[in-house]
Amino acid sequence: MDKRKPMQKVFDDLRHVVRNIPGGGKVLILDTGAVIGPEAEAMLQALYSRSIAGIEEHLKILAEKGPKKFMSTFYVGYGHKSIGDCGTGTIFIEGVSMLAAKAIQDWRLYSGQESSTRYIDFSSQPFIDPLGTDASKRILEAWREFYLKGLEVLQPHLMKRFPIQEGEKSGVYEKAIKVRAFDIMRSFLPAGASTNLAWHSNLRQMADKLLWLRHHPLKEVRSVAEAMEDALLEMFPSSFSKKRYAETEEYTDLCMSLENYFIADQPPDFELTRFDIDTNMLSQSTEILRGRPPKAELPKYLAECGTLQFEFMLDFGSFRDIQRHRSVTQRMPLLTTRHRFTPWYLNEFPKDFQKEAHVFLSAQERALFALDASPEVKQYYTAMGYSLPNRLTGDIPALVYLVELRATRFVHPTLRVRARQIAEVLKDCFGDAGLVLHLDIDPDRFDVKRGTHDIVKKE
Repeated sequence: MDKRKPMQKVFDDLRHVVRNIPGGGKVLILDTGAVIGPEAEAMLQALYSRSIAGIEEHLKILAEKGPKKFMSTFYVGYGHKSIGDCGTGTIFIEGVSMLAAKAIQDWRLYSGQESSTRYIDFSSQPFIDPLGTDASKRILEAWREFYLKGLEVLQPHLMKRFPIQEGEKSGVYEKAIKVRAFDIMRSFLPAGASTNLAWHSNLRQMADKLLWLRHHPLKEVRSVAEAMEDALLEMFPSSFSKKRYAETEEYTDLCMSLENYFIADQPPDFELTRFDIDTNMLSQSTEILRGRPPKAELPKYLAECGTLQFEFMLDFGSFRDIQRHRSVTQRMPLLTTRHRFTPWYLNEFPKDFQKEAHVFLSAQERALFALDASPEVKQYYTAMGYSLPNRLTGDIPALVYLVELRATRFVHPTLRVRARQIAEVLKDCFGDAGLVLHLDIDPDRFDVKRGTHDIVKKE
């Protein structure tokens, strides 16, 4: 007799599909336990295009045949990607580097979440070490030791700089201080630090993205793609296959080898590099631009007025934040030490610790230079606080949404500065056309509400 509780039995009987990633980590495709799974649900929608019968008739066929026979009866030979748009799945990817996470998220239609360096102590996280040499291990462990030391130094220092105010709860205040310390010390985490992420997508977009991941310059990313593809094939056999088209594979490989990373020889600190806006068309929407209240978004049709392009320096840690904006086009920067460590992080330390940090960074840079590895692989051993050239292109609705969200006191300061610079350009260029921006009036204030922006278990 099965003594498990009914709900526990339901969860125990779910058949999640798991694939291990070589070198550590895993991929899990979530089985939600739905009677009508994502593929069958997609096919039920697709049948509208081939049959005038109502959904009740299609459900009868599904019930009679069962999901597997239903799919084999109708799906094979349909040959249209739009079916995959109608079914969704969720992949949980664990134990991969920050670099692999960013590669998966480098997709305009990505939806999901990743472990936050703001709310999670990464001191015990494994670091991905593709070289596996004594020299590479020493570099990674040196970053870890300095990360731990910095957290110890920073928290009492920050409490002196930002003393608790009357009416503030001590628990929330202490968490806000800790968040600030994590914000600073994330800059000393190597991009090889492991993280977890979830990817929720329709089945078509998963297949499309996997094509690019299979040809990524990093071996780790290619291994993750292979694990995801194998798991998806088992979970959704009617939607995925190992079929390859040689010309498509060769072309994708060429694109990824030549243009995956954005590299600029003489990048500007901040510059509007392209202005492709039809101002006459935009002027026809003055009432719309002027009348928008706070928290409302501009209508998407204003995107037809054109785009602006910005280039600026930004550390990899903050790039991880701005990359979440799917409505703009961004290039993936190559993480190097070439453009120096971002000063903001160092300036947050006490004066004596700043000197120690400079000495430490110089030693780490010499060790990195001596590593026998390609620039792509050296990213695993490079800290996320180094400044990098970035390029961002977007239409007016997308840029307005970005700056209003990222120019607040709750956003990391190095990103907040860039968001406000973009906001100033938007106001200068389109203020006369009626554009109004709703920005934080006191963006640099330390606000203990940062300590409440967490997901915690209720006692």
